[in-house]
Amino acid sequence: MSKPTPHYNSGRTSEQSSGIQQYQRKYEEYAYVLDFTQRGKSITVRGREGIIIQAIGEERLTLLELLGVQNMNFETGERVYIGREGRDKVMSVLGRLEYNHISQSAKNELTNTVEKIVIANEKRFIDYINIAQPITPRIHALELIPGIGKTYMMSIIKARDKKRFESFADIQNRVGLRDPSKLIAKRIIDEIAGEARMNLFVRK
Repeated sequence: MSKPTPHYNSGRTSEQSSGIQQYQRKYEEYAYVLDFTQRGKSITVRGREGIIIQAIGEERLTLLELLGVQNMNFETGERVYIGREGRDKVMSVLGRLEYNHISQSAKNELTNTVEKIVIANEKRFIDYINIAQPITPRIHALELIPGIGKTYMMSIIKARDKKRFESFADIQNRVGLRDPSKLIAKRIIDEIAGEARMNLFVRK
């Protein structure tokens, strides 16, 4: 019997208080496979066995453990539907995973997968760049993204005040910031790994 997808509460956060937009839904609809074991044992639900998948949610960017449908084939980097109705390859969402509990193979896959998610959801992250605000009087949210210091931060703010950014290429062309999608992906990975003091993108 399938276990229902857990709902995630979306309480008010300090980021909301500082004007940073919240993008995520209350529950995940899609996840990307990081690693899987055909005959595995769950580390989040005692006694649960089968095709155990370690994945990252597309919306909330949290690590998840999934139970795959028997005899289904999976590939690393694959996008699978985990919404509440109409699943075809995933039986249930077993629970959340901490970074130090995922396999080394999943960790190795994380960078490419997060970059894929950022590019696939370009508008969502461009919107973030367009509306990000100061977190404290001295620190702007943009400065927390690797590669964006005060100089780039000021350039981005001046440019977006004239015209909002429309794409990653637009940011690179107008302010000279190279590979902004990779910089955002790096920040996301730092948050997933617990190396960031506060989260801009990953929802707990």
